[in-house]
Amino acid sequence: MAGNTKGEPIPAPEDNATPLNYREQFQGRGVSSQFIDPCAAASKASMDCMNRHDYDRDFCLDYFQAYRDCKKIWIEQRKEDRRAGRPTK
Repeated sequence: MAGNTKGEPIPAPEDNATPLNYREQFQGRGVSSQFIDPCAAASKASMDCMNRHDYDRDFCLDYFQAYRDCKKIWIEQRKEDRRAGRPTK
């Protein structure tokens, strides 16, 4: 079964609040993809938390917030790059 088992620790939410550099994620690919997500670690941690707590959202609110924060930072980075004329792919 994929995902985290009950014995493995889930990373702290704040560990995943900063996205990976999206330009590095796109580098080396001939085509940009909507499926590349610099916040994948935060997303996985959220789902692992949900699995661990039998899908009770109240236990995982910090993980959801970390994912939202990560996505917000990522989107802001891309907007700033576009404004500055830097490539976003």
